[in-house]
Amino acid sequence: MKPTVGFGQSVPEYSLRLLHWFANEIDINNDDILLTFDPNSGDYGSHRYHNDEELLDPLPRGYRYYTVGNIYQDASLELPDYVTESDIEESNRVRIIVRVRQQNAARIIDQVYITQHYETYEDRGTEYDPQHTYQVTVCLLRAIRNSADDLQLEHIRNMWATQNGSYCVSSVQCLLMCNLTVVTPSRFIQ
Repeated sequence: MKPTVGFGQSVPEYSLRLLHWFANEIDINNDDILLTFDPNSGDYGSHRYHNDEELLDPLPRGYRYYTVGNIYQDASLELPDYVTESDIEESNRVRIIVRVRQQNAARIIDQVYITQHYETYEDRGTEYDPQHTYQVTVCLLRAIRNSADDLQLEHIRNMWATQNGSYCVSSVQCLLMCNLTVVTPSRFIQ
């Protein structure tokens, strides 16, 4: 059973698997997140994301967005089987978007999002669905990273449910545990 997030939305298992892999692939040092691979090379299904549909905020000078998680993209570094072993069609809709700043040799991430493409029947091409786009905190990445087994991941997954779109059971738990923030671009606010 999938927990609901916000207004009937659900958290797919493959989203959590991709986040679990990502949380263990990056370096987290205090509140700094360092990318450990070159997203320009296509590793782990990554490529530059231009934000053409204005899903996210405009980029500050010196930053770039990248997506990670396209399982059909050829790369020297591929996602592990536990991320891709579920229903291929559904799991390939999910992506992680990172906002990255290059500083000397380091690629520093200051924002992480989990999102998914629209359903095929919606005929929206490769656009991302703003109703299924969430900003992921460093705290949640740490919690997922420290989850060593399926039972712990399931526990985190089951805690992700509120009326306001955060991925926690209550506002108190959100403050104590971590949360995801629903991304609402200004063009979607009426």
